[in-house]
Parts: sequence; structure tokens; C-alpha cells
Amino acid sequence: MRRKGDLPTKVCASCGRPFTWRRKWAADWDEVRYCSKACRRGRPDAGPPRVGSRTP
Repeated sequence: MRRKGDLPTKVCASCGRPFTWRRKWAADWDEVRYCSKACRRGRPDAGPPRVGSRTP
């Protein structure tokens, strides 16, 4: 059994956040570049909506 701290990590190519190995990526860990589906789609991170701001 491995500890979570012993798992390999990478940095997301889209958002720059570190992410750790997951079992579903075991077969193609070398090709994994993004931490999530949203980052893979290339959506810019707008962040949480601001209170009181309006968009025209």
C-alpha cells in the first residue's frame, strides 16, 4: 500500500496547479497533462462570481 504523499505528481499545463497520480491514469500517466476536464477543454478560469458585479 502506498501513501498519498508517495504518489507521483505533475503540474497542470492549463492552470499550473499540482495534481497527483490517479488509478484511472495508470495506463497513460506519461501522457496526462491536465488536472481536470475543464482544464483539458481550455476554459479560462473565471473564478467564483463576485457579489454585486453586473455584466452588460
